[in-house]
Amino acid sequence: MRRRSVRLGLLITAVGILAQAVVLAQPQRPQGQIPDRGRPTESSDEIPIFDYNAYFPGTWEFEWRVPESPLGSGGLIEGTEVYSDSADGRYYTSRIDARGPDGPFITESRIVYLADQKVFVRYDTDSRGFDIFRMGRVGGDLGGFYTIHYETPPFEVNRQQVQLRMTTRMVSPVNYRVEARISIDGEPFTNFGNAWWTKNVPDVTTPR
Repeated sequence: MRRRSVRLGLLITAVGILAQAVVLAQPQRPQGQIPDRGRPTESSDEIPIFDYNAYFPGTWEFEWRVPESPLGSGGLIEGTEVYSDSADGRYYTSRIDARGPDGPFITESRIVYLADQKVFVRYDTDSRGFDIFRMGRVGGDLGGFYTIHYETPPFEVNRQQVQLRMTTRMVSPVNYRVEARISIDGEPFTNFGNAWWTKNVPDVTTPR
């Protein structure tokens, strides 16, 4: 009887260890930065500085329906973007592999994030034949939402002057939305489409 009890105890222990190992092996869903204070937020609560390393690095999938412009034909752009980690918390890279109405293309990006100044700088080299330089500031609120407002200087594409304004709304650690506007040859800015980026983690789907 005693031997049977010992065997049962060993079996229960082994099952517990195995279950713990399975849980640890599963990828952890990213968590937001706002701490749980156990009470409603107050206006005097401090908003954490945006943590790039805890948010962006990894593989993201995106969809973006754009109008016709000097940047290319109108239609759906789909692809993935892979953001690098950073050893110093300042310098990053990303790579986009996408397919649009005019076929596949690649965008290689160099990114600088100055956390204390809350500034993003990004330089994109696009295989479609143009480069995009943009700079923006990141802001946050006590609800855990962070927003980056980007703007480019005018740049030439197909003998036309193009300028972009983009707002990246980070609605969760696994989804962000890009709202874009475009100006061509100094004309007023018009809608350049809205896109969703979704991080490639289990049980996460693109918002509709």
